Amino acid sequence: MTADSGESMSAEAEARLASLRQSIDNIDAALIHLLAERFKCTQQVGVLKADNEMPASDPDREKRQVARLRALAEEADLDPAFAEKWFNFVVDEVIHHHERLASGRD
Repeated sequence: MTADSGESMSAEAEARLASLRQSIDNIDAALIHLLAERFKCTQQVGVLKADNEMPASDPDREKRQVARLRALAEEADLDPAFAEKWFNFVVDEVIHHHERLASGRD
């Protein structure tokens, strides 16, 4: 029996699917907590930059980070382009927060 043929999955397959989904849920929760910790740190960086009239972004550091994360992704068998997209998404949000802090809106 296969799920593709419209028949129900075996109890063994359903149990395995449930186990995998539970692992995914746990990983997602860990990622959210890690992102929250990361943003707590970047918030402190933003305050420091705002207090010292430093620019919200640091393109040289961002380039170094992209290279580092792409290498880590390759080592972890993760698509380096995906890792870079994720990093750019996060950095865009961080810069937005830093700009708000610098303008006194946060």
